[in-house]
Amino acid sequence: MKTTIIAVRHGETEWNKVEKQQGHLDSPLTISGRLQAEAMGDGLRECTIDVFYSSDLGRAVETSEVIEKHVRLPFVTDERLRERHLGNMQGLTKKEYRERFPDEWQRFRSYDPDYALPGGESVRQRYERAVGYVEEIALRHIGKSVLIVTHGGILMSMMYRTLRLPLHQERTFTLCNGGINVFTITSELRWNLEVWGDTHHLAVHGLSAMDDN
Repeated sequence: MKTTIIAVRHGETEWNKVEKQQGHLDSPLTISGRLQAEAMGDGLRECTIDVFYSSDLGRAVETSEVIEKHVRLPFVTDERLRERHLGNMQGLTKKEYRERFPDEWQRFRSYDPDYALPGGESVRQRYERAVGYVEEIALRHIGKSVLIVTHGGILMSMMYRTLRLPLHQERTFTLCNGGINVFTITSELRWNLEVWGDTHHLAVHGLSAMDDN
């Protein structure tokens, strides 16, 4: 038996547009972001969805509220689906952070999975939190189809788990706002990637997607 996980990234936010790092902070969806959420909801109506989960951060909740109207299924929020906490980088662009904290920037860019920015969490901590919770959801809903609205870093963790990539490896795939991704997870916790980065539902509505991670 297996669980189908349909995992989507929230719509574009105001901070995405100007490349500010959000982490556990928030900014509202842009007009394009809300249109992306509407398009996701429209596209997801074709899917069988039994259960609906969302990150509790505002940008994910705002996206989920739009999708909820289309799939007609209430969502449950959980903080374990939050983006990585980026500590003292939150609210700054990467350029601003590099200029203000050059030493910390170098350590951040070293891809050490155990390095945590001051006040934040490491890649490994995010990975263990997110993957552990998604596996918990999968085992709770074996044989069902689960929708998850979350963040780029969580989707990245799910991809690394599926492909068994080392956590220090630099990302070489896109993580677009509004993209739809599909995984299956068996009762033995074997992961399989079915769909990655599908944005056809955006193109149908004349929308584009941005990868800002």
